[in-house]
Amino acid sequence: MPLHAKDIGWSRGGHLVLDGVTVEPAPGETIGLLGPNGSGKSSLLGVLAGVHKPDTGRVLLDDNDIRTLRRRQIARRVAVVEQHADTEIDINVADIVRLGRIPHSGTFGGDQAADAAAIDEALTHTGMLRHRHRRWHTLSGGERQRVQIARALAQQPDELLLDEPTNHLDISHQLDILALVSGLPITSYIALHDLNLAAVFCNRVVVLDHGSIVAAGTPIEVITEQLVEDVYSVRARVTVEDGIPHVDWSRHVVGPSV
Repeated sequence: MPLHAKDIGWSRGGHLVLDGVTVEPAPGETIGLLGPNGSGKSSLLGVLAGVHKPDTGRVLLDDNDIRTLRRRQIARRVAVVEQHADTEIDINVADIVRLGRIPHSGTFGGDQAADAAAIDEALTHTGMLRHRHRRWHTLSGGERQRVQIARALAQQPDELLLDEPTNHLDISHQLDILALVSGLPITSYIALHDLNLAAVFCNRVVVLDHGSIVAAGTPIEVITEQLVEDVYSVRARVTVEDGIPHVDWSRHVVGPSV
């Protein structure tokens, strides 16, 4: 069974961050985590990754509580792409992507041919193959994000957790990366701000507000004018074309209805 959360509650500094959150994806689904800043999207990803230990509830991977699994066991199955990543080390692109192979190495190293193939495939998928010898500090913000996604793909995970993976990308690369992720035969959780991208690339969306799930389902079921107003305090027009909702922010009115 894919990585899933059951009735997760988690507090930080005495503040309730997640409250009774349950998400149970089907194998291979792309789940979009939506909600305003501070709604709990990144915190939920941290709990799913095993970085944060929930106060209540469980995170399960193949029906095993991840708290009973070793970090290497989790890392062989679950890859994470954080919102911000940086390093002071003068390292090239290929070596960063090679870090994704660490969970697959044994006491005497890993399978070098398999490692090389996984690295090349990940670099190709993210459009970074021709940049493999460039140094990290010469890359743009968008290129760095693509390298981090390549590192995660080199891990060859069954589950992929991405926190705002398109933040630093132009629209062309946003579309390329989300098309890539949604087309992978793995289960993915993607925290997104852009409702329209979520509507196009996610099988299901989960909307969080103040740490609780306020809506979940397919994009056409969830992304409505009423939902946008209730959660984001913005009135916008939502139209549907070919079964995909589209939020037109150009007609928005900030604040509650009168």
